[in-house]
Amino acid sequence: MQKSTGYIKSLDGLRFLAVTLVLADHWSGDKLGFPASYLGVCMFFVLSGFLITRILLKAKEKDETENRTHGFSLKQFYIRRTIRIFPLYYLVLAILFVLNVSPVREQIGWLASYMTNNYIAFKAGWLGSVDHLWSLAVEEQFYLFFPFVVLFLPLQKLSKAFYFLIALSIGLRAYFYFSGQSWILPYVLMPTCLDAFAAGGLLAYWSFYDNKKILNSLQKPVSLAIGLLQYIICVYILKSIGEGHNLVSVIFLRFSETLLSISIIVYLLKPSGNLLKSIFEWNPLVYIGKISYGIYIFHNFVYNEYHPISWSPIVKVVRRLEESSNALLASTSFKIVFLYVVVIILASISWYTFEKPINQLKNRFDYR
Repeated sequence: MQKSTGYIKSLDGLRFLAVTLVLADHWSGDKLGFPASYLGVCMFFVLSGFLITRILLKAKEKDETENRTHGFSLKQFYIRRTIRIFPLYYLVLAILFVLNVSPVREQIGWLASYMTNNYIAFKAGWLGSVDHLWSLAVEEQFYLFFPFVVLFLPLQKLSKAFYFLIALSIGLRAYFYFSGQSWILPYVLMPTCLDAFAAGGLLAYWSFYDNKKILNSLQKPVSLAIGLLQYIICVYILKSIGEGHNLVSVIFLRFSETLLSISIIVYLLKPSGNLLKSIFEWNPLVYIGKISYGIYIFHNFVYNEYHPISWSPIVKVVRRLEESSNALLASTSFKIVFLYVVVIILASISWYTFEKPINQLKNRFDYR
């Protein structure tokens, strides 16, 4: 049985792809021709499910070997997650609160309690420059219950639990759609995102226990091609139906994105090298993946086509670029590259001066 839960370099490269899809979509104003930000967020969810499950399975095994309760690993997990996630999130909230960036002061309770997604769902409206924080709220709510599932459920029932969560998530989206609810509700609620997390968890289960029959079939190039093809077909059907949100976008799109994400991740798990793995292991992409948390948090405050912060100097630069007589400078591609450079600089400063020093505290709370 395979028990390795070591670092997988190519998955940081995949984080680069996920965050780039979100940024390009938001900065271009949905001009990419497909729902790129939806796919990027779903990739993050699948990656979280995969990586967290690997960690928890190793901790579960260690607990049983050491004859200790799972409460120890549960405590370590929450301490480590808190150290990684909370400091930057609350620092940014504090700065926005002091600067009175709307609507932070008005909705600080929702934001501070990681309930942004629930506010958006039940108010059926977004939150301007902080609306992207809904996905971080989903992640935190997922962390509240998922470790209990992995650590305390008998191992022989764990894969069935993942299948149940996948079915539950898709079923809830169908229920909300057919009951006439706003599309926002099934898009941002944590339970309706569980198919992405649980599918990542299922892949981690197969990988951790070295299920060669499943892994070998999934790691063939044809499986990667099928994953991409089914997503292209889903997007084609979605666009053929027309503008607006419909049965495909509400119920099936996230699961299609999940299948594509799984097909990429499992291909990157192949022990032998391949072109895709080499691309995602390219150091510049890996570096951007490492700092992708900061990039994601900062990008909306740097620029967003739908709700630019009027006083931001970056917004003024973008407006000048868009009004330029030079076709290259006025292009959407140049705007995205310019904004990407800005946000990478900000996230790098954050990483080296704030996040990394704090993140090193996690070493005191490993699972040994």
